[in-house]
Amino acid sequence: MSGVFITFEGIDGSGKSTQLRLLASHIRQMGRDVVTTREPGGTPLGIRLRAALLDAQEHVDPLTELLVFAADRAQHVRVLLRPALEAGHIVMSDRYADATLAYQGAGRGFSAELISQIVDVATEGLKPDLTLLFDLPVSEGGKRTRKRTDERKEIDRLDSEDVEFYTRVREAYLKIAAADPDRVKIIETNGSVEETHAKVKVIVQKFLDSREAKSDEL
Repeated sequence: MSGVFITFEGIDGSGKSTQLRLLASHIRQMGRDVVTTREPGGTPLGIRLRAALLDAQEHVDPLTELLVFAADRAQHVRVLLRPALEAGHIVMSDRYADATLAYQGAGRGFSAELISQIVDVATEGLKPDLTLLFDLPVSEGGKRTRKRTDERKEIDRLDSEDVEFYTRVREAYLKIAAADPDRVKIIETNGSVEETHAKVKVIVQKFLDSREAKSDEL
């Protein structure tokens, strides 16, 4: 089977990062090669950009934020994503281009046209084969984020955004899913971690089986 690109999306506190780790472990146990990564921060350059972007003490202008995320993605696509996919790996990324549509588009208020242009330049047309959208009410996401912040005793800049911001982000994600249901699968995350993981495994296994069947037909 050729490389497979799976992205994990959702508002902060949705549990996507935990589910990525669990799924990667599950698929590795099945004998497949998996590359896990994230945005921002999937490359050495990206790690430095991430630190600057999420520094709670740093004032980052919205346009600067948009362009730095795009720079991180351009590096990510060229240095890590494309090479890993060409090598036949299953690549799982914690956030990708949909996050820009949701956070900088709906959240910050940039036009869909501008967002689309910047995403196209940064990705060179590389799109996920499957996107898992972890959805939960904004109020619950906020509770989980605050708990995480208290436990780690650290906060990133986006953690301080208000309910209205995250409401716009969540609504944008749901619109993305509605517009592309073949690619984007919504997973409600109000249950336990184990219950959500079970849902993820069913969706991804069905997808991988379909890909393998199509590959065998060629």
